[in-house]
Amino acid sequence: MRHVYSSSPASALTADLLVVLVPVGGVAGAIAALDDAQHYNGALAQVLVDDEFTGKAGQSASVPGLGRVAAKRVLLVGVGAGSDTEVARAAGTAGNEARKRGAKHIGLALGAVSDAATRGALEALAEGNYRFDKYKAEASRKAPMDTVTLLGAGDDPRAVALAEAGIAGQILARDLVNEQPAECYPESLARAAENLANDRITVEVWDEVKIKAKGMGGITGVGQGSARPARFVHAIYQPAGPAKAHVALIGKGVTFDSGGLSLKPNDGMLTMRCDMAGAAAVIGTLKALAAIQPNVRVDVIFGAVENMPSGTSYKLGDILKMYNGKTVEVHNTDAEGRLVLADCLTYASQLKPDAIIDLATLTGAAVIALGDWYSALYTRSDELNGQLQTAATGAHEAVWRMPLPDLYKDKLKADWGDLKNVGGRAAGSITAALFLSEFVTCDKWAHVDIAGPAFMDAPLMHYVAGGTGTMVRTLTRWIERLGE
Repeated sequence: MRHVYSSSPASALTADLLVVLVPVGGVAGAIAALDDAQHYNGALAQVLVDDEFTGKAGQSASVPGLGRVAAKRVLLVGVGAGSDTEVARAAGTAGNEARKRGAKHIGLALGAVSDAATRGALEALAEGNYRFDKYKAEASRKAPMDTVTLLGAGDDPRAVALAEAGIAGQILARDLVNEQPAECYPESLARAAENLANDRITVEVWDEVKIKAKGMGGITGVGQGSARPARFVHAIYQPAGPAKAHVALIGKGVTFDSGGLSLKPNDGMLTMRCDMAGAAAVIGTLKALAAIQPNVRVDVIFGAVENMPSGTSYKLGDILKMYNGKTVEVHNTDAEGRLVLADCLTYASQLKPDAIIDLATLTGAAVIALGDWYSALYTRSDELNGQLQTAATGAHEAVWRMPLPDLYKDKLKADWGDLKNVGGRAAGSITAALFLSEFVTCDKWAHVDIAGPAFMDAPLMHYVAGGTGTMVRTLTRWIERLGE
């Protein structure tokens, strides 16, 4: 995808779709250059009156070019008061509409916005334009956009470069989440990370033999029921100069979750290719960082497994010895992600980073609490919470801090092991986070349960159903700021 700036009048841009963002109370000004005597001659204003278009956030209206302007079609999208988030969501709407029409060249008239808003708009435009259609009949596919011309915006190439990095990382994450389970399995997910290796990124992959030999009982236990062997991945991004910070990103990499012997029902299993969305997000972030090159050392870590029922599956009542030596009594084989993450958290803690973030589609309880848009954030560090909240706001994503009280730790007490892997139905997302806390020795640690926004069962805002690549842009902005 190519992004270019242009100082040409909007009416003169030859494009498949000309997008004009319109604030409330600013309709006349936004369309003045298109609706003068040489172009629509007042007809555009009348169309908007007839459609009751006022520029409110979420509104849109379109008209054909008809030779009155150079673009084939003009799309006006409301941005309300014009906040950065409203601008981004309007751009996302435009991206969605562009894909429906198969528009390849988009002209985007943002108006007077900041470089940060430009970056967010370009990212959202790509989010709305995204489709995973590789298995669709070719005749039914609509072409993605390939060129975006920015009109009337600033001309800072850094804003475009940052947007392009975030877009590429998020698309990679979405493609990995949306891929069918027959093609996305532990070895192929590990390869997705290996493919990013370059002079700044090294990638080490352990096979199932080494995982077991190293004492990673969680990854070994969950993965042993599948014909697809488990993998453990440790990638390192090392900046060219001295690192200003050192962080570790961990993702849950369950490439398919049947529930194991605690088998899920059909409907609950249907979309479980998405259970590696945490690993996909950290892989996507790694791709973005390779382009941005912040002055931060970043360790990307994930265990990749399939959770399958078979004669070799781990069983209810099994006691797993984890990488840090603690034992976990298995009360539900469908609470598998925390077992995989636990070994990864211990490994990351031994690297002694300044901060650790783990991402996981961990609990349905997080979805019940916060719905499809908010990720549940658990941390005891007010500083880290503030940093992630700021980054999420800038990325137009949503995280909500949840409590992490020691009061509920008793729910995890086991009869034969040190811990059990579930704490009961009540406060399920909290007890899952408390379980993970038993395997972390880094003071600045955050667990982000992305079970809601990682995969949309139905379209929401400018996202189509499927994987969203959530948190790629939040993590990228957080790490950028650490490297400044």
